Parts: sequence; structure tokens; C-alpha cells
Amino acid sequence: MPTSSILSTLRDVAGMESAAIESQFAASGDGAAALQACTALADRLVLALYGDSFSEQFGGTVARAGNLCVVALGGYGRRELYPHSDIDLLFLCSSRRSEAAVKEPAAAVARHLWDLGWRTSITSRTLEECERFEPGNPEFTLSLLDCRYLAGDSGLYTDLRDGVVPGLASQEYGPLIRSITEMTEARHARFGHTIYHLEPNLKDGPGGLRDLHVADWVELLSELSRHRRWPARDSSGGEAAAAFAFYSAARVFLHYRCHRDDNRFTWDLQDEAAGHAIGCSQGDLLSGRGPGQPLEAKDWMRIYFRHARNIFTLSGRRLEQAVAARPTLYALYRDWRSRLANAEFYVVRGRVIARRPAGLEDPSAVLGLFEFMARHGVEPSEDAESAIRRCALRLENSGEASSSALNPWPQVRRILLHPHAAAALRSMHRLGILDALFPEFRAIHTLVIRDLYHRYTVDEHTMLTIENIHALQGAILDPECRFAEILSELEQPELLYLSLLFHDVGKGLSAEDHVAASLGAVDGVLERLQLGEEQREIVRFLIRQHLEMSATLQRRDISDTETARAFAESIGSRERLKLLCLFTYADIKSVNPEALTPWKAEMLWTLYAAAANSMTRSLDDVRLTAAADRARIEQIASSLEGKVKLDELTAFLDGFPRRYVDAQQPAAICSHVFSARRLGESAVQLLLDRHGHSTELTVITRDRPRLFSMLSGALAGWGMNILKADAFANRAGIVVDTFRFADPFRTLELNAIEGERFLASLREIVTGTASLELLLRGRLRRNPGLRQSMQISPEVRFDNNYSSHSTVLEIVARDRSGLLYEISSVLADAGCNIEAALIDTQGEKAIDVFYLTMQGHKLDDALQDTLRESLICSLELP
Repeated sequence: MPTSSILSTLRDVAGMESAAIESQFAASGDGAAALQACTALADRLVLALYGDSFSEQFGGTVARAGNLCVVALGGYGRRELYPHSDIDLLFLCSSRRSEAAVKEPAAAVARHLWDLGWRTSITSRTLEECERFEPGNPEFTLSLLDCRYLAGDSGLYTDLRDGVVPGLASQEYGPLIRSITEMTEARHARFGHTIYHLEPNLKDGPGGLRDLHVADWVELLSELSRHRRWPARDSSGGEAAAAFAFYSAARVFLHYRCHRDDNRFTWDLQDEAAGHAIGCSQGDLLSGRGPGQPLEAKDWMRIYFRHARNIFTLSGRRLEQAVAARPTLYALYRDWRSRLANAEFYVVRGRVIARRPAGLEDPSAVLGLFEFMARHGVEPSEDAESAIRRCALRLENSGEASSSALNPWPQVRRILLHPHAAAALRSMHRLGILDALFPEFRAIHTLVIRDLYHRYTVDEHTMLTIENIHALQGAILDPECRFAEILSELEQPELLYLSLLFHDVGKGLSAEDHVAASLGAVDGVLERLQLGEEQREIVRFLIRQHLEMSATLQRRDISDTETARAFAESIGSRERLKLLCLFTYADIKSVNPEALTPWKAEMLWTLYAAAANSMTRSLDDVRLTAAADRARIEQIASSLEGKVKLDELTAFLDGFPRRYVDAQQPAAICSHVFSARRLGESAVQLLLDRHGHSTELTVITRDRPRLFSMLSGALAGWGMNILKADAFANRAGIVVDTFRFADPFRTLELNAIEGERFLASLREIVTGTASLELLLRGRLRRNPGLRQSMQISPEVRFDNNYSSHSTVLEIVARDRSGLLYEISSVLADAGCNIEAALIDTQGEKAIDVFYLTMQGHKLDDALQDTLRESLICSLELP
């Protein structure tokens, strides 16, 4: 065994040379040179200990007899030994007998290396054992790809390198690629499959050094399996070489600063690395800066993210190509998407290819490709990516994206609604098309905002919010199922996704209030997208209020009914409440994987339910009055810019439930006032507006018996499916009833004349000049053969405590054609007056709430019992 004097000498040598390497790195910042120097020093130590230990133990006979070879593996084998990384050694033996003989001296070499301060891992194998691939330990076979001769029988090493390793690569190519893919997938999953961490792991994180090794291993395996010989190493530059130069310097810096094998770049280390421009080439630096000049941490991290993105893409591409090279069952399993195609695009190995590549010069064609990606969850081919980058560059240089001639909203809307929207948006962002269309988004490109709560960059947090909302559509357990139900009820979910996309862009602008900055930025986006005023106000509302629900959870007692009432009042409408609840869910969940705890999700749901109930209770209680609400009325009048005089507006709004004002835009209120003016000319004023896949009908008329029943019946008679309805009345007896309905046969869309007939029919029904019974004949028949996906038992509940002057009736039943007409007819036949109504449809379930009076009073118990019996009977009819 080595004498204490030999160990002392080696310790002195190791200490002095290690210090010299660290000093040289501090002066030059050259990570690759530091790795080479560390490797050379380790070689000297290993060879000295090997020669001494094995000569003393065996008199040198093991090596001279051709029984043993010492091989460097892994990073040490690649000559990429970091200051505090492991020295991985293989003691390769010709037989089991020689393997048994070397175990003790090999262990002694490892112990002495540890004593010298070098972490060491050893293994001993025979050549025959190296020929076998072990599925449970693929790491050993992969480490052989980086083998390097150190000492002993060179012939034994030649047999390993030129015979065993190429043979393994050829015979076990499929299992090896499968193992690399599975290990990579598992490693990426630990980091949420994203490179955009605020404190990234330089070695194991997605896009890090390990992914660079994966790219090298896959390429090497492909070459060895095809030609059964080692390819020449490519020493040219390129993205991989630039990334390695940056990573090697950054990791060497980490090891020296942490004095251990630590690979997580914390904020303080980012500051220090940026201050020394660690790893930065001249091409990385900002104009006017030279190598070594300090950077801001955010700029240094953007350089890191650029390299990580390139390596993440490179390793993914090489794995896909490796799978495609062998049509095994594994490859066929991965290739199910290759059957996807349409007139413009087709898919090969999960990559979209344009049938007309030249067509991708057109921005609409590029967006069409991203629509395809968002629908099917595929990625663009390399040629498509190049075309997209060129298109993005043209858009930026020409200014076409900011012109009114290009309105991308129809296509962007479809991208946002498709299930893989987040993946498509990430690709749009990476390839420059998202930033070209929306320069506002560029402000948060790889932006790091440091706090103890957020784990991802601002742009990745944004993508995760959209991803997490879409993930609700596959929810099978609570609490996700509850939020998924809300999502299914939204009238315009695309506005939620659009709001999420731009809610944090203000963080990249020079402003103290990022919400105000985001609002300022999104105004330009909404203008270019040519959204209607109502849609714009919803987006503005969500961005403006996106922290409000979370703040209420944190700072208020949500079990207090006053908290729910005040919060509900600040929101205004049930639709906005649904949107804000889902926005808050996504915003919290996307901060970090642990942010939305089960307890916090339950609290969020509790606040949503309490606010929804408060809105229902106050449906008819809080009414506008000229005296109490003068400021609110004056504010509305001011926004109308003199189109309606204050006195006229005051008279019109007097007596309406406050919810009417909360639910309407000023422009809509103005339209209703104008319609009320014309009631002397025509007793029924009708307004019809398209809203995506649904239509909204607004009826302004004077109150009359059975009005709500007649309107709902007329819509049913025309085959319309009522989705939502509201009933409002002011003190003067003017009624504003709104119905949101679907037109399943597209009657109004496909025939303009039918639209005119539809409105004329409604007027005739309301005024009594046409027969509702005749219109409904045959329309209300049930279809007993219709398949029902879930059982919904009818529920009828009365409550005299919710409202101060009305009885609240809540009905839950299976939705069907004419249901609202049947319910309102039962109420009208009993002489009830509908003071207010809130009609909602959730999938196959109808949830209808009515505020009822009888001759100005609440309903007594006897009448409630009679109505309950009649309603249940009607709802249960087959």
C-alpha cells in the first residue's frame, strides 16, 4: 500500500495544482480549460495510486499478464471533470478470477482518492459482463460511451472500445434509446417539463448539461449501430458548442463557490456570475460591453435560457430521429400522430409539415399551422420552423402586424380554445411569431422576477396558466372537477385565455404598478384585434381585478356573509365571477407546483360559492333609486357623452335591480333607453346580437301578464335552446328581458329573411296577434329514445328568507326544449309575478331561479305547496 509519505506528496501536489486551476479559472473564466486541467490532475493521481497499490499487491503481474485495464467513465472519461464531481473508474478484467483479485487494491485506490479529497466511484467487470445490457442499470452501458484508457492492458481496452461497445449499440439500440427516453422524461418531469425556472439546475434541469449529454449519446449510438465503428468527433462550433462553453464555465464557477457538487443557480450566485459575465462570449454581450464586463442578472439569465432552449430542442429532436430510425413497436407507439392530416398540413413522426412550404410566407398560413398544432398537440418540422422565423422577421420589419389590414383574432381565438393551446403558444413565442404579432409580449421574454413564491419566468408562468385551465377539461377528481364545471359554463372562454396571455406583461415594463402597466399595454392589443367594446371590457376587468380574489382569500374572513356580499358586489355579474374564479385558480396554480394546496383550492371554491349565492340573494333586493345612486347614474351618463340626458337616464334606471347596471355596458343601457323612447311607436322593441356560437335577444316593453312565459315559449317554438335568461323591470313598469340562446339548426345565420320573420313572430306573440299554442304545436314533445348521459332528478325549493320582499324559487332539472316555457306557464297560471329571473344551463342541467310575488307580497306556504306539486308533475313528465 502507498506509504504515508507518498500520500502526503500526492496531497501536496493535488492541493497546489487544484489551487492553480482555480486561480487560472478566476483569471480567464475558461470553463473548458478548467475541466481539462482537473481531468489531467485526476489522471496523475489515479495512475500514481494504481501503480503503487497494484505493484505492491501483485508485483505488477496483473497488468503485465494482460489481466487488467483501468478505464475512465462518464464525465471523467469525456475529460469533463468538474472540481467537485466524481471520478468514475472501471477496473476491466479478463476473467472472474482476475476480477476477484483486483477488488481489494481497487477499493484501496478509491479510499486513497477520497483521502485526497476526490470523490470516487469504482466498479469492476469482466469483458463478458460488459457485453450484457442490463435494463435495470442502463446508466453503466451509457457510461461506456464515454470510456477512456488510463492504464493496464491496452489490448483489453481495445476489445472493449472497438468490439463490445459498438456491438452493444447495434444489438441493444432500441432498449438503449428507450431507456434514455424514459430517464429523460422522468428527469424533465421533476422540473415540470420546463426550462424556465427562476433558480435552474444547471446539470439535470431541462435544457441543461445532461440534455447536452443525451444529444451526444443518441448521436453516438446511431453512428455506432449503423457502422459499428466510432465516428470522428465533431469539433466545429454551433449552438451545442456555444452552450457547452457557457455551461462548463457556469458549473465550474458553481463548484468553486459552493465547495461541493451543487448545480442549482440561486439568486445570489446569479448576481455574482452576472457580475463577472461568467461563460459569456462576445456574441452574448450587449453592445458596447467587452468580455468580463459585468451584466445584470436578468440579462445573464436570458443568455442561459437561450442556451437551455437550444439544447432542449436539440436533445428532443435527436431522440425523435433515433426513434424514427428503427420502426420498432416503441417507435410505432410514438408515431400514432403521423396519421393526422388535412388539406394544408400532414404529420410525420410528430412533426407538422406544410403541403405548400412556400405558403408559410403568409401570416394567416402560419397561424393556420399553429391552429393545427393546438388542436393535435404536435410540433413544427425544422423546415416549418425556419419558414416561421422568416415570416416573423418580415412581420417585424414591415410593420404589417400593427396594421388594420391584418387582424389575427379569428385564428388566435381558435388557437386559444384548442386543447394544446399552451404548447402552440410556447412554439409561437420561441419562433418569434407571437412577439411579432404582439410586441407587448416581448417585455416578459424569459423575464425573472425574484420572490420566494414564483418558481418560473414570467412568460412561462403565463403559458402555465393557460395550460392549467385546459387541463381542467380532463379532470376526474375534486377540486378540479368543480372548476371544470365552471369552465364548461363560460360563454366566451377565449376571453379568459386572452386575459391570461397578457395579464403580466406589465411586469416587463418600467412601472411600479404592473397591473396598471398591463392594462395600458393590452389596450393596444385589443384595438389591433378589433374586439367589441363588451369583450374589451371583460378582458380589462379580468386583468384589473386578477389579484382581487386571491387577496380576499388571504386578508378577509370568507365565512363572513358580509365579505361574500362585498366581494360579489365588486364583481357585478355571475359570468364575471366565473371568469375571475378560473383566472385566480390558474394564476395560483401556475406559480409553483405546491402553490394551490387542497386547502387553498377549497377556500377558493368556498368564496366563489358564497359570492354566487350572494348574487342570487340580492337579485331583486338592491334597487337603484334617484337619490341613493345619483353618483353611479351620473357616471353612466358621463360615459354616454351626452347621448342621453341625465333626467331621462335617471327616470329609466329608477327601480331597476342594481344587478342590471352591473351586468350591462353603458352602450347597452343607452340602446335600451332609446328603445324605451320608441315604445309609443311600437309596443315591443327587440334587439338581436350575435355572440360567437350563441345569440342574445333583448326585449324592451311594458310589463304585462305572462310576458316571460310568452317569450320563452316563442323561442322554444322557433327551436331555440335557451342557455341563459334575465328579467328586469323598473319602477315605471318597463321590462328589459334578455335571453341568450343557441340556434342548433342555424336558422337565423343561414337565412336573413328568417331573421326578420323571427322578430316579427315574437312581436305578434307578445302583443297577442298570433297564437303561441299554434307555434308550439309539436315542438314540446319529449323524445323518450334520447340517450341521457347522467341522471338528474328534478328539485324544487322555495325560500322566503333570501329576499326582503320576494319568495325565491330555485329549480334544478334536466334541460330540454321548452322547459323554461313550461315552468313560467305554471307560475303564470297561479297568478305569480316574476320580479326577477336568473336562468342558467350547465351541460344537461338547467338551474333556474325566480323571484316571485303575489299581489305585491311573498308567497304563503299553501301556495308554495301547490306550486311545488304542479312543477314536479310538469318536470317529471316523460
